[in-house]
Amino acid sequence: MTITAHKQQFHDLPVFDFPEAVKDPGGGGLPEPGAVAWRVAVAAYDSSEQWEAAFARFMAAVDTTAVRALVVGAWSDVYENGPEAVIEALVGARDRLPALRALFLGDIVMEEAEISWITQGRATALLDAFPDLEEFGVRGGQGLEFPAVRHERLRSLTVETGGMPVAAVRGVAASDFPDLVHLDLWLGTSQYGGDAEVGDLAPIMAGDRLPSLRHLALRNSEMQDAVCEALASAPVVAGLDVLDVSMGVLTDEGAAALLTGQPLTHLDRLDMSHNYLSEPIRDRLRETLEPAGVTLDLDRGDAEDDEDDDDTVWRFVAVGE
Repeated sequence: MTITAHKQQFHDLPVFDFPEAVKDPGGGGLPEPGAVAWRVAVAAYDSSEQWEAAFARFMAAVDTTAVRALVVGAWSDVYENGPEAVIEALVGARDRLPALRALFLGDIVMEEAEISWITQGRATALLDAFPDLEEFGVRGGQGLEFPAVRHERLRSLTVETGGMPVAAVRGVAASDFPDLVHLDLWLGTSQYGGDAEVGDLAPIMAGDRLPSLRHLALRNSEMQDAVCEALASAPVVAGLDVLDVSMGVLTDEGAAALLTGQPLTHLDRLDMSHNYLSEPIRDRLRETLEPAGVTLDLDRGDAEDDEDDDDTVWRFVAVGE
């Protein structure tokens, strides 16, 4: 699986692409400022305009006091350049965006840059600058920095990577998010910089800093079995409505650990899609959880064992490079 399409919805709003300068220099025919999530982007390669210039046009063309959601698409040469200038422009405009409640940094698809080739930066600068944000997301793990923060109003945090650096994992885990309802971390693989271990997730598993959490996704990981083993006794699970361990290298070992651990029958949904599970364990999951009303997603997706000539079995996360 690869990311081939830009976001169509964000913060329960349709995404609208702010026009390129060459197509619409005056920015005419624009929707109401608060009716859409605005996507500002430039060409990822050989762009005729820097992202900051496109953002300046956006700020001049739109009543930004009413903008509720903003999606940052590609900036110039994302495979080489981080978003420092992008973040600086956003931080500099914070007083002109008083209604902003949702921000996504890096809505970049495969044709622009593979997820593990996106150069990222200090994402938490945006959380510090926008204390009223309710939803924040970032894509790309290379160079990603996420030191521990406290944010009083954030309700949804998503970090999409093919490999999430251990320092960023520890930073998220050490952060205080008293209102956070939805946490989604794509942990990735060591091949693309995902060097965290299960122990680095311990503060998340404990749940002390996440008293409002109802949806937890720890996914797209090569250590998915170990994550499930830890979740089997993690205090955070008792308060969840949704548990998502999809997109990773999940085998019978991890699924069995969940089944033999603490009860999961309180969940509304358990997502285990993109898995390497046998039919007997899939049957056990259905027999144990579906009668309790838990919605199960056991779709294998594109998860298939690959074998070399020497019979070595290879298994992959859903989104890597």
